Amino acid sequence: MSTGPQLPHGYVLHAFDRVESTNDEARRLAEEGAAAGAVVVAAEQVKGRGRHGRAWASPPGNLYASLLLRPDCTIAESAQLSLVASLALAEALVALAPPDADVRVKWPNDVLVRGAKVAGLLLESASAAHERVAWVVVGSGVNIASAPADTAYPATALRYEGFPPVTPIHVLERYLGALAGWLERWRAGGFAAVRPAWLALGSGIGDRVRLRLAREEVAGRFLDVTEQGALLVAQDGDRRRQITAGELLFSDR
Repeated sequence: MSTGPQLPHGYVLHAFDRVESTNDEARRLAEEGAAAGAVVVAAEQVKGRGRHGRAWASPPGNLYASLLLRPDCTIAESAQLSLVASLALAEALVALAPPDADVRVKWPNDVLVRGAKVAGLLLESASAAHERVAWVVVGSGVNIASAPADTAYPATALRYEGFPPVTPIHVLERYLGALAGWLERWRAGGFAAVRPAWLALGSGIGDRVRLRLAREEVAGRFLDVTEQGALLVAQDGDRRRQITAGELLFSDR
């Protein structure tokens, strides 16, 4: 007898063949009062999107999923969930990877295999009173069967990197299982409780990088990620700067 997907306790799956965006569906559920743990997954998205409004190619065969959370935290603290979720997704892929695969997290929300992007996350949220967050949707896309060829930065897929054949639902099960554990640690101890594991898989630490911000570009050496999830960069001289939001670019890649 077949069984459904094995998801963490309290998680409820909402599966679709085709949607405009799983984040949009999860947002609708959030606005209708759905409980935390609602998971929207689709075989295909027709209007998938990444950060900064970029289109996210979403053909069949890859994973497109969004998880609804209702964390008891401030809006600023909720941004840490991008790092928490990318760590969980990276750990899920490490468990599936061939021995020579180099799976890394890229601040703040990507997962790389051998330096190429294999997965990305997109957080969307709504605010409540007193700078608290009402809900957060954690959208995730994993290139399993294919990757776009016309990207500004290298992209890859699990199939290209020697991973064994896996279905999107199997990757989702691994990812959400890991995420449930890391969310518990984050709730108990903040990002400080997650940070050592994130740093162990962090990409580019110690390297020269560029950071594309809303109104400027910053260059320097990637020193660390703070206990609040900010990227710490060393600029000319002894100047150090904390970046809480931006796009990380590796200068030597």
